[in-house]
Formats: sequence, C-alpha cells, structure tokens
Amino acid sequence: MTIQEKVEALAKEFESEIIEIRRHLHRNPELSAQEVSTRRFIETKLEEWGIAYRSGYSGNGVVGTIEGRKPESRCIALRAEMDALPIEEETGLDFASQNKGVMHACGHDVHMACLLGAAKILKRMEGDFEGRVKLIFQPSEEDYKGGAPVMLEQGVLRDPEPQAIYALHILPELECGKIGYRSGKYMASTDEVYLKVKGKAGHGAAPERNIDPVVASAYIITALQQIVSRQASPFTPTVLSFGRIIGEGQTNVIPAEVKIDGTFRTFDETWRKKAHEAITRCAEETAKACGAECEVRIAQGYPSVCNDPKITQKLKETAEKFVGGACVEELPLRMTADDFAFYTQQVPGCMFRLGVKPEGVDEPANLHTGRLRVDEACLKTGAGLLALLAMA
Repeated sequence: MTIQEKVEALAKEFESEIIEIRRHLHRNPELSAQEVSTRRFIETKLEEWGIAYRSGYSGNGVVGTIEGRKPESRCIALRAEMDALPIEEETGLDFASQNKGVMHACGHDVHMACLLGAAKILKRMEGDFEGRVKLIFQPSEEDYKGGAPVMLEQGVLRDPEPQAIYALHILPELECGKIGYRSGKYMASTDEVYLKVKGKAGHGAAPERNIDPVVASAYIITALQQIVSRQASPFTPTVLSFGRIIGEGQTNVIPAEVKIDGTFRTFDETWRKKAHEAITRCAEETAKACGAECEVRIAQGYPSVCNDPKITQKLKETAEKFVGGACVEELPLRMTADDFAFYTQQVPGCMFRLGVKPEGVDEPANLHTGRLRVDEACLKTGAGLLALLAMA
C-alpha cells in the first residue's frame, strides 16, 4: 500500500471522529484570547493519541510535535486558528453554538478539526515518513494584532525551524472536495483607520454659530475615495472602506465630534506606507477646509499573504494526486486578510483553500455571517491532504 493509499484509508477510518471533533468545537466557540476550553480540548486529544505538545504560546496556543524516522532530517509545520467571531449563529444546526453571540463563522472549527485529523493520521504513520511535523494551533487570528506575531516572538518556528509551513482555509463558494490555490501574492494586507473629526457643538437651527463635524465628515469620506481612484496604481488592488460613523447629536443638535472607523487593504508595502500618509494628509486638510480638525490613527495590521511558488507547486501536485486534477483550481486575489502572512515572512509557506459548499446549494452563505454552513465531507479531504503535505 502506498503512502497516499494509507492516508486515504485512515482519513476514512477517522472521518466520524473528525466530524465529532468539528461539531464539539463548533458548539463551543470562544473569542480571541479566550480560547481556554478550546485549548484544553486540543490538549486532551493530543494526550489521548500520545502526541507530545507544549502550551502557552500567545496565551492559549498549543504546538504538538510528531517525529518520524530521522527526526532531525527535516521539519514541516501545519497551522490552524482557534478563535471564533462575535456573531449570532442563524444556521439552526443541532450542534449550533451554545455560546450566545459567538460563532465559528470563519471556519476555524473546520481548520482545527482537519489539523487534529491530520495529527491522528501522522501519529499512526510515524514509521512511514522521515522528519518532524509541528502542529500549530494558534489563538487570536481574528484580533487585528494577531496571535501569530506573539507566537513567532516566542519561538514557535525555532528548534527546529521548519522548511515549509502550510495552512488551509475554507472557501464557501468552492465545491466540497475541491482544493483552491494561488502562487505568489494571494491575500491583502489590512490596516484599521480611525478618524475623529472635531467641531463645535450647537443648535441645529443656528449653523453659523457651530462648526459642523457631520458635514466635515461627509466631505472627508468623499475626498478619501480619490486615494484609491486617483493615487493608487490601477495594477495594485486597493480598498479603503468605512463601516462605522458615530455622531452623538440629535435632529436639532450638532455634535462636538464624529468618529469614523474603516479598513485599508492592499498588496504592496511601499504603496501601503504612502497611502497611510495620504489618508492622514487628506483627512486633516479636508477637515481644516471646513473649519474643523481631524485626528487620524492608523493601526497597522497584517501584511499580505504571499505563497511561496515552490511550496505552492508542491501543494498543487500533492492535491492533484489526492483529489484529482479536475478538483484543483487556481484562485484569484482576495482582499481579505489573515495573520498567516507573518509566518510566510519567515519561512516558505502556502495557504490554500478547502471547498466546503454543500451539494445543491447555489448561493452559499459567506464567511463571517451567521448562516455559514459547510459540507462535513470536506473534513476527511482537509485532514488527509494536510497529512500528505507533512510527509511530501
């Protein structure tokens, strides 16, 4: 029996257990930096299977280690996120979230279940491969500061340093059983933009005695759009969006200030820095033209995810053998972000996509929504492919 045949057989043998693992995690989601029960559950599974681990990375992170023959010869890392989102679940599933207002709406329950499934497969096959596998369960991916930077500072990629790192992420619009990939730049950098527009409060019927931060805010938001349309290269995807505006006035009360929150995303680090300067300059000067002031704070988040070409090619070839060439698709750029980017700045890596769309569903619910559902047949595919990549 070949390595792939063994993996396929074990993935099928363990499928029901992997499904139960996913359902437990889905039923018990925890927000960033609060993944205590999730950590304990992962630790319990690793102990049950005889897999060595260390805990405490970035608070609730867990790193397991499986050694094959000649463990010093090579090291491959596999990573999954642990945290959930502050979203009310609307799926009606029997195993829906029991934590009100919290849901695994980004698929991290699937990611963890696949990595745990791969861990069980690799432990059973530790005599069939050479080297060492690091199993990285990372907290706080949904926090813009990210759990990855802290884990990296704490040496998660040291002693030994892996030659490659892989991570999968579900893709609701991709059919179950399919794998998606993209070489090179794949996901955008992400920064949070906070504006505070200051004016002079007063009666709405006496505008001449006030400095209206609401009107100034409208001009600022409109003016900032030209940064994308006229200052960004048309060959560099860029997004500047504002999703939150707070002005605590009334129908006849002009407030003293308005707060505006948004996100900036792109793929080029040089342009990213210039854009931060342009956003600040435009907001400040536009406010000034209205007689107001604007305080600008840009919280720098994740860099862009860049998949190493050689590692991505290895993923593509392995996936084609595992699920068939017709089930492996090249994907377009995404303006979403992931702190997996920090790992790929230190070692060659690849984040790929796992298709989870249920059969017969034409318009699946998107990530970060309370209606997200996945076809659990994806679990054996994700677990098996991660195991194969660790041994490839």
